[in-house]
Amino acid sequence: MTERVLVVLSCGTNNPNRATRALFFAMVAKKKGRDVSVFLLDEAVYLAQRGIIDHLQAATGDSADDHLHFLQEYNVPLLVCTPCAVTRQITEADLIKGARMAKGDELIDLATGSVVLSF
Repeated sequence: MTERVLVVLSCGTNNPNRATRALFFAMVAKKKGRDVSVFLLDEAVYLAQRGIIDHLQAATGDSADDHLHFLQEYNVPLLVCTPCAVTRQITEADLIKGARMAKGDELIDLATGSVVLSF
């Protein structure tokens, strides 16, 4: 069984259920002792901006912010697609703690040998 889990998220505030669920499953994987990374693409890059995720909830009442705080506390890498962010005028200085820009080649490297969950 692989110990690496990669969560790839492509939606953000446009789909709070999927966005919250992705962070929830990243948290669950980390709690189970897996080596977890989260890669944000497309609209999900907005979630890495300070203040955006603060009030994002799923229909179940789960708070995306609570899940994110757990991931930050346990140093789970939050990788932000560089071209997706640049297109949306998001810079490295705009990012929350634990987030950094990353390109597609890093996504492919992470996906190799990982269980990949895509939201």
